[in-house]
Amino acid sequence: MSATIQPAFAPLKGAQLVWGTLALSMAVFMNVLDSSIANVSIPAISGNMGVSPQQGTWVITSFAVANAISVPLTGWLTTRFGQVHLFMTSILLFVLSSWLCGMAPNIETLIAARILQGAVAGPMIPLSQSLLLASYKPQKSGMALALWGMTTLVAPIMGPLLGGWISDNYSWPWIFYINIPVGLLTAWATWMIYHKRESVTRQLPIDTVGLILLVVWVGALQLMLDKGKELDWFNSGEIILLTVVAAVGLIYFIIWERGQDHPVVDLSLFKGRNFTAGVIAISIGYGLFFGSLVIMPLWLQTQLSYTATEAGKVMAPVGIFAILLSPLIGKILPFVDVRKIATLAFMGFALVFYMRAQFTTEVDTMTLLIPTLIQGAAMSMFFIPLSSIILSGQSHDKMPAASGLSNFVRIMCGGMGASIATTVWDSRSTLHHAQLAEHSGSSYPAFVQSVQALMQQGIPEQGAWAIIDRTMNIQASTMAATDIFMVSAWMFLALIGLVWLTKPGKSGAPADAAGAH
Repeated sequence: MSATIQPAFAPLKGAQLVWGTLALSMAVFMNVLDSSIANVSIPAISGNMGVSPQQGTWVITSFAVANAISVPLTGWLTTRFGQVHLFMTSILLFVLSSWLCGMAPNIETLIAARILQGAVAGPMIPLSQSLLLASYKPQKSGMALALWGMTTLVAPIMGPLLGGWISDNYSWPWIFYINIPVGLLTAWATWMIYHKRESVTRQLPIDTVGLILLVVWVGALQLMLDKGKELDWFNSGEIILLTVVAAVGLIYFIIWERGQDHPVVDLSLFKGRNFTAGVIAISIGYGLFFGSLVIMPLWLQTQLSYTATEAGKVMAPVGIFAILLSPLIGKILPFVDVRKIATLAFMGFALVFYMRAQFTTEVDTMTLLIPTLIQGAAMSMFFIPLSSIILSGQSHDKMPAASGLSNFVRIMCGGMGASIATTVWDSRSTLHHAQLAEHSGSSYPAFVQSVQALMQQGIPEQGAWAIIDRTMNIQASTMAATDIFMVSAWMFLALIGLVWLTKPGKSGAPADAAGAH
């Protein structure tokens, strides 16, 4: 994503190349891991801090939104401070913010630390790509990206497993503390190898007004989505105010950015059909995918009594086929119409969510695992082809801005997807519970029989009522989750139309395509 002119450095060789690849890949691994490791730990975190699981999801969305805002700034920061210095600073601040997350005494402090963590993590992925490509001979760039890409696929597997195991066997702060030794080792190795390979720097004006407007409208939108259910949506003056601020901020942001010579976000890219359709498709698809990554562990733990470790095992296999198939997709990409591969991805996701929409409260582990495995195959055909569509036809000087803007929209939609999914899940659960409760009471023979059966087991009448209410809660929550999955399936099918609005063309730069992960 750097916009700087790179000095000619000879490719690394031998041990330096091995250690350089390992250090850069570990930084990416640590970053991607932290976006998924907290998912299965939300019940433990929210329980420990005395907040609801829905409020606990702020731990996820705050990281995602701060990360989204900081990504477009990577190009300007790299030009101003240099790739290596910016990369090193990002790693060290990531370590510091991880320590602050673990030490947080309450949910407000934890969310503040996660905002810092997400913000400083923004430059790490694009810069690790750029430094890695400069370390290899041009003809070996495919191998470099394959090695780099593996870390972005292994991390989502390790995140739920590691997060669940730590939450069950230790305490949740350790999901953040583990970043400290990894980050320090990565920073040391990176500095030893790359400190003499700094990029050219020059001073450019920063679009301060644009940056402020970006933070205001994105922050207001995310707060509105997160607090909406808690404050009864538009019956709350605070929600109305946040909505107005987000809408007005977005309008002013668009007007301001269109008139700047050095905008923080180059909105002129949306004039391209491939860019616009590709960004909308990948962003909405990622939002649906990320929302399910939040809903599934919460549903398994809060309603089906899975432990965090067990929930992690159910979610982890998503990366198996992604790892196995991604190299194959990368090889065949130049020889096929990428729109066909993207279509297969959306059809795969639609199948996954349709299968999940059939889940019941009696679902077994194997039934949970099958769509998760298929989802991994869909992932392998999702990121790289859609990124190729987005970047196709872009001039070399536009590549950093196109990559940054597409990643900004995608990551922001991921945070929004998590907020919307949990809000809809909560409201649909309430609706289904009310509908189920309409069939309870002394006028319904089935309900009376259930109460009597429980009382015959020695359970008091009030206890029997409580058990039945709990059963209705589980059923309502499951029905709400399957509602979301079914709507998601239809939305994935609808997104196929956007893919075919694009023009066929040469695939985009592989570096930026890989970076979509």
